[in-house]
Amino acid sequence: MDINNFITLKKKVNIYINLEYQVKDYNNNNIFTKIRQTKISKYIIIMKKSMVILLLFMATIGYSQDWKNNLEDAKKEATEQNKKILLVFSGSDWCGPCIKLDRNVWQSDVFKKESQKSWVLLKADFPKKKADLLSPELTENNEKLAEKYDREGNFPLVVLLDKTGKVLGEKGYLNISAEDYIQAIHSLEN
Repeated sequence: MDINNFITLKKKVNIYINLEYQVKDYNNNNIFTKIRQTKISKYIIIMKKSMVILLLFMATIGYSQDWKNNLEDAKKEATEQNKKILLVFSGSDWCGPCIKLDRNVWQSDVFKKESQKSWVLLKADFPKKKADLLSPELTENNEKLAEKYDREGNFPLVVLLDKTGKVLGEKGYLNISAEDYIQAIHSLEN
């Protein structure tokens, strides 16, 4: 064995011995345990943040609105849930009172909560701006709804229907609170 081979072998043995001692030192000082605990702590923090985000998302869904755009679907759901149908004719991008009604009533938390209990929501929107135009099928569907329930072309028009599609009453824009507007809709039921 020549000297170069001996030196190479000695280096390899020293590296092995050093690694073995380092592993023992790590085990004695619980460095691996500390690293593991740090990683677990990070995962717990991530999980907590994820849970908060999930809960906020679920709360938002809880008060979200499900506006239908097909009368037959609305009738089916109204029959299944024994609810009335609230049909709204709107010009969402050009009709000032429609925009106010949407902002002050339809988007209010009190209306969202009440609508989940009482009505199946059906919207027939007639936007005019190119960016807001609806698909041809949806436009045709809304025009059929207007022929049947809004022949005079009033905007906004709120029509309360029973589960078969029979008109119970109508309201237009009223400059009142969301709570009062809800009561006005309920007054159409009698």
